[in-house]
Parts: sequence; structure tokens; C-alpha cells
Amino acid sequence: MKGCRRVLRKVGNWLEHKNNGEWLKDMRGMLSLVATVIATMTFQSALNPPGGVWPTKEGLVETCSSYKQVFPNPCPGEAVLAFIKPDNYAVFLFFNTLCLVSSLALCLLLVSGLPLNNRFFTWLFSIGMCITLTSLTLTYWFAAEMTTPHPVLSATSNMFIVVLYIWILLIGLLTLFLCLRLFVWIVTKCINRCKP
Repeated sequence: MKGCRRVLRKVGNWLEHKNNGEWLKDMRGMLSLVATVIATMTFQSALNPPGGVWPTKEGLVETCSSYKQVFPNPCPGEAVLAFIKPDNYAVFLFFNTLCLVSSLALCLLLVSGLPLNNRFFTWLFSIGMCITLTSLTLTYWFAAEMTTPHPVLSATSNMFIVVLYIWILLIGLLTLFLCLRLFVWIVTKCINRCKP
């Protein structure tokens, strides 16, 4: 049991921040800035989607909603790519919404006053930022895929795939690191409480 404690202590020391107080103060400010900027970007991309919106035509606004069942033509202000590439646009909208909601949740958690010196809350903020940045990456991918001409897209598709795999590997390693740090902290706490 002593050897297990020693190994856990060494791993815990290795995973811990050395200047914890300063890091926590900087982290709160950086997280709130990044989460606010991402929320602004995703909100804007929902209002002004890739490919733009259908322009307003005189006389069409009043009749658009009443004829929607008969004529499935787009109304002014609706996304152009939602009609041209509906499947890709739906995926783009899903990841954009996920990014917006996760960044707003981070903002809400940051202003709620949750203590960042608690390991669980630090883990929660870090995982929330991983979700936000991953959904932002996928939002960009689908927006670029919808708006890039086919010859250019087919020439660069390998690059997109390689970059996506690198991102998945990076985010996977970071999530593994964060979960390992939380696991070591929980096990250390349990062992210290059970210690005679």
C-alpha cells in the first residue's frame, strides 16, 4: 500500500501545476475571454451563415409564409446553403449550436463563482473548453466544405483529413491527461481518507 501511495504522490506531483495560485487567476481571465469570443463568433455565424441568405424581393415577404407548404422556395433571410446542401448545413448548424451552448455554459460557470482551486471544477472547465474548441473546429470544417468550390475541395481534402486526425489525436491526449489527473486526485483523496 505504501508503494502505491508513493507512486500516486509522484504522478500527482508530476501532473500538478507548480504555481497554482497565479495559474488559476490567469485561467479564469483567459477562459472567460475565449468563451466570450467563441460565443460571439458562433452567434454571428448563425445570423450570417456561410453562403449568405436569400435577398428580400418586393412583395415576397407577405406571401412567403402562406405559400410555404405549396411552394418550397426559400423565403428572404433564409440560409442559401440550407436549400443547396441541406445535409451539410444541418451538420454545420448542429456543431455551431453545440459550440455556442458550450461556450455560453462556460461563461455561466465562470461568472457563477465556482472555485477554480477545486480539482473537479478545473477538470469541468477544461473538458468544457475541449468540447467548445472541438465543435468550433467541426463548425469550421463543414462551413469550409460547403463554401469551397469542388475542384479546390477535392485537391485539399487530404489536408483536411490529416488536420482533423491530428486534432482528434491532440484532443484525445489532452482529455486522457485531464481524466488521469482527476483520477489520481480522486484515488489519492480516497486513500488519504481511508488511511488509519
